[in-house]
Amino acid sequence: MRELERDSRPTPAFAADALSGRLVAVGRGRAGGSIARAARNAGLDVALAGREDAAELAAGATVVLLCVPDGAIADAAATVAAADPVPGFVGHVSGASGLDALAPAAAAGAQAFSLHPLQTIPSPETDLGGAPCAVAGATEEAEAVARALAERLGMAPFSVPEEGRAAYHAAASMASNFLIALEESAAELMRAVGVADPRAALAPLVLRTAANWSEAGAEALTGPIARGDEGTVERHLLALRERAPHLVPLYEELAERTRRIARRDEGERR
Repeated sequence: MRELERDSRPTPAFAADALSGRLVAVGRGRAGGSIARAARNAGLDVALAGREDAAELAAGATVVLLCVPDGAIADAAATVAAADPVPGFVGHVSGASGLDALAPAAAAGAQAFSLHPLQTIPSPETDLGGAPCAVAGATEEAEAVARALAERLGMAPFSVPEEGRAAYHAAASMASNFLIALEESAAELMRAVGVADPRAALAPLVLRTAANWSEAGAEALTGPIARGDEGTVERHLLALRERAPHLVPLYEELAERTRRIARRDEGERR
């Protein structure tokens, strides 16, 4: 599959120095556990903290990474801000939240950054190696530390501007969460016509399609709409109205979006 192009910028000396100190990941859930695991594998001095001991463990740490739900970032930042001394860099792993969520830590003197692994994290043992990683920093130094940390954890960093955070995260949700919803809808329809194990039947198609899109983008589009076979599309809709009428709006909306993509791709090839 296509890989994100690696950023060739060298790691500044101050960023390397920051990572030579102690890293504290706050949050013992899936993200925190996976970050701590990757940090240990990279040879970093890392501690995994809960909210109850975050201030204690953050005292004297160089970098603190808040691996907590979005709604808890500000409170966790305030807890870390009470550490003595305050860490030099405080970040979060949220995809949708901006750096303003770290205001309590910034007000105490920490430099704010964010580091969002663009990867599903189903367990605290998730391997983050090779995952793209969106980074941002309130200062050039903070972004350099975020980038260096992502690289040490085995990820491929790329920048996302503050004003684009919500749209970036919406795109990630569409690519991941909505894909599951779409495949479950397809499996439901297969189940309605008697296929005993729809996931086993559909999985090879889904994985091959994802690989094709990774390599070729819109040119990977196949099927009746790409061929202009609207008769087949009408038969699909008739079958849906009979078997799963609640899926008709979803099919119609996706069919129209597919038509636009097919027309755009055809126009680009002319």
